[in-house]
Amino acid sequence: QVQLVESGGGLVQPGGSLRLSCETSGIIFRIYNMGWYRQAPGKQRESVARIITDGSSDYTDSVKGRFTISRDNGRNTVYLQMNGLKPEDTAVYYCNAQKVIHIGTPPINYWGQGTQVTVSS
Repeated sequence: QVQLVESGGGLVQPGGSLRLSCETSGIIFRIYNMGWYRQAPGKQRESVARIITDGSSDYTDSVKGRFTISRDNGRNTVYLQMNGLKPEDTAVYYCNAQKVIHIGTPPINYWGQGTQVTVSS
């Protein structure tokens, strides 16, 4: 059974920091591309950061320079270090594991249950 369990969310003041963790089980973690997504109330879920199997990463423009995604293949865990948090970062943050089995076919996607991040004074 595949499980992605996020932790580390909470309430933080603007300018503060949080570190999200997503521990996985039931998948061969090192062969999955991992990502963090977020969904704010009334908005669509958006990609925040991704890290692929070779360790390279990319970010949505609004978090570049503030957020850092990393992975520990030994611990089957992906992290999101969030610094300089802003009220507009408030959302439920979801962990995603994705793998393309065959080119041209939809990838396999697994999702965590989400963790709430609230940035407010």
